Amino acid sequence: MLIGVIADDFTGASDIANTLAKGVAPEGGLRTAQFAGVPNVSADPTLEAGVISLKSRSAPVDEAVADSLAALQWLRDQGCEQIIFKYCSTFDSTRAGNIGPVADALADALDAKGVLVCPAFPTTGRTVYQGHLFVFDRLLSESGMQHHPLTPMTDPDLRRWLGHQTKSKIGHLPLKSVLAGVHETKNILSTEMMKGSRFIVADAVTDDDLLALGETVAGRPLVTGGSGIALGLPRNLIQAGKAKGDGVQYAAVTGPEAILAGSCSGATRGQVALHAKNHPTLAIDVLGVMSGTVTVANLVAFIKANRGLAPLVYSSGTPEEVKDLQSKYGREAVSAKLDELFATTAQQLLKDGYRRIVVAGGETSGAVAKAIAEQLDASAMKIGPEIDPGVPILTLGTDQPVALALKSGNFGAEDFFAKALQMMEDSS
Repeated sequence: MLIGVIADDFTGASDIANTLAKGVAPEGGLRTAQFAGVPNVSADPTLEAGVISLKSRSAPVDEAVADSLAALQWLRDQGCEQIIFKYCSTFDSTRAGNIGPVADALADALDAKGVLVCPAFPTTGRTVYQGHLFVFDRLLSESGMQHHPLTPMTDPDLRRWLGHQTKSKIGHLPLKSVLAGVHETKNILSTEMMKGSRFIVADAVTDDDLLALGETVAGRPLVTGGSGIALGLPRNLIQAGKAKGDGVQYAAVTGPEAILAGSCSGATRGQVALHAKNHPTLAIDVLGVMSGTVTVANLVAFIKANRGLAPLVYSSGTPEEVKDLQSKYGREAVSAKLDELFATTAQQLLKDGYRRIVVAGGETSGAVAKAIAEQLDASAMKIGPEIDPGVPILTLGTDQPVALALKSGNFGAEDFFAKALQMMEDSS
């Protein structure tokens, strides 16, 4: 294994695994697998990249650091030459962490200096300019992320926000230097390192900028960012003759289908609304979930009654509705109860022969993927074709593989749900 990724949630892990597997033309990508947590066995020796999915974005800081260091040790044991710490392209974190503390711990373990920080993902509208993070034409703090129930992002200045989380000095790699070429970007990194900057926030507004940054960090032990930062990394290894460039391999998966949505993002709510026009949908009564009157049996019964019709069950409330529920029951209690509901539902569907499952929401995806991996006793998820930017099809298991699509709340076109199920059946 050449590249190892430590991702702070499951959908983010799928996102960067997709980037590494796809690569860029003409070179192609890396043979990549995503793992639900730190594996307890060695990886397939034919893999060129491994992505470990953690639930460290919303975990307590100490737990996030410990889990990330455990992932690092396993990846180094597999021979990884370069480590990527992957966080969301909207830099989701509280003022107290977790991005800064985890990045510090990884840098300490790898003795890494001049570590790049770049969450940009221009394909989905996330860009960094003058050290500030934008979502399309809005600053991060005006994009809707300021209302996120777990990690409200109220400051778009990455240097300032990261500065709340780490005592390390933070530098800046401006866009004009990125545009000047790789020689200039390497000079800026060297200059910032001499100034004592441990982390360097890099501007990027196009994929070409990310490719330039990828060439800049070739051979560096640690890189941090969104999935976009990995765009140019396969090229480095393929051109060096270390990798083959045949990353995406997929065989069609057929069988019963289900869609589970646990995100309250505006994008997911729009996807649910469009899907509901032509497909059966069931809105989950979260109050009923908390009181025990809404159960796994209710969800499974609805899905099985609508087999073949792309049934969707969802708990995608508005920010106001979510806030009211959290104030009544507590944020962690609501999240844990819904995660358990979706995870157990997925396991029951698996027992009943369901092999195509689409999931929306980072926390929900993590719970479902981990539950399915445990039931199949298979931790490695192979990376298939891309459905929409940042969201690939994943397959898990060998004899009768299960196809998954794990969608971050804000990702995907409006018709994502139906399109994902259709693509799972298409081997072309």
